[in-house]
Amino acid sequence: MKSILKTLVALTLLLSVMACNAQIKNAKTETVKIYGNCNMCKTTIEKAGNRKKVAKVSWNKDTKMASMVYDAKKTSEDEILKRIALSGYDSDKFLAPDNVYANLPECCQYDRTKKTVAKTQNAEMKMDTTAHAAHTMPMETKEVNSMTAIFDDYFALKDALVQTDGAMAAAKSANLLKAIKAVKMEKLTTEAHAVFMKVLGALQEDAQHIADTKDAAHQRDHFVSLSKNVYALMKVTKYEQPVYYQFCPMANDGKGANWLSKENAVKNPYYGAQMLSCGKTVETLK
Repeated sequence: MKSILKTLVALTLLLSVMACNAQIKNAKTETVKIYGNCNMCKTTIEKAGNRKKVAKVSWNKDTKMASMVYDAKKTSEDEILKRIALSGYDSDKFLAPDNVYANLPECCQYDRTKKTVAKTQNAEMKMDTTAHAAHTMPMETKEVNSMTAIFDDYFALKDALVQTDGAMAAAKSANLLKAIKAVKMEKLTTEAHAVFMKVLGALQEDAQHIADTKDAAHQRDHFVSLSKNVYALMKVTKYEQPVYYQFCPMANDGKGANWLSKENAVKNPYYGAQMLSCGKTVETLK
């Protein structure tokens, strides 16, 4: 009976992988161990790991093994496992923050007595997985350099929209897209990584749309949500100078829209010369 059950589980995983491969481009498949106990764990693990058309995770509560299918050009095994760790579940590479693990339902609090070795690009870090571990994620605090490129390219894009220069905006957004993809995940703090993974898909989508057109009106539509997500990133990282979060009540079909600027003087990227000074500074980030 047990052998039949194992066969059925393996067959289910195989069919799941085949289905995912058909939906995800540049599909790469990995099988990894992720610690957990029950179906609630399964729901959380899979929700944290999954990204539409980018990554699909299927976890088995009996074997503790997860099958991961992902677009190797858009994400990686490490990125997926970090998201899962930030939701409270250890793997053999990345550990959940203690406070997140402690907030899991009692039935989901799996045994954390093992020690794991987490590999980064530059070093190997041994970490204790007990509840008293002092440091739980193999991430460095030097996130500034990898994020600065994103912010600089965003400001260049904003300036192009102020000039209503669709061709320049497309070029600057293409640079921004490269900067987003070049971020070194292992160099982010836990907080910065959590925010970055939350907004990553939307950042890439908006930057791609802006890069794919020279129509300033269409670019400005995507600049609304792009600005919102760049603001979220800047709130958890540091820039070398004060940044001004500004607001125009007329933009976005009268709903209002924000943007970030290195200057306190308002230069509106949503209207350019038509209403260059429309708006105000609502927050200063230091």
